[in-house]
Amino acid sequence: MAAVNEVVLIYLEDTPISFARVEGILPDAKKDWYHIKLLMLQIPLQIVTWTLKDDYINGQEFHMSGKKMKIEKVESPVEDLPLSKPDIPSDQKTKKNIGSEKKEHAKIISFSDLKKNHEPESG
Repeated sequence: MAAVNEVVLIYLEDTPISFARVEGILPDAKKDWYHIKLLMLQIPLQIVTWTLKDDYINGQEFHMSGKKMKIEKVESPVEDLPLSKPDIPSDQKTKKNIGSEKKEHAKIISFSDLKKNHEPESG
């Protein structure tokens, strides 16, 4: 079953139409039915609550207003990137690597300070 804070892909008539984040899942009075609250990740953001069977939340097709629907949990792709750069022994450094050591680090700019410094003067 999709869990709170997970991202799901919503299908309408076998076509993916929107991503949503699960905001909450609460049991309904009927057995095996739940109120699933979704933050629709589209513009404008919108929160909807659907009453669905647990099977539907688990990916089984269902119908809403006569249209075939499906919710599918989104799995984040696995990255093959290393977590840190491997250390290069000093005898293997090239001239290019040696020159890059002298570069300055990037400066962090505060958006609030930037806005204050660039506001038009009232006059």
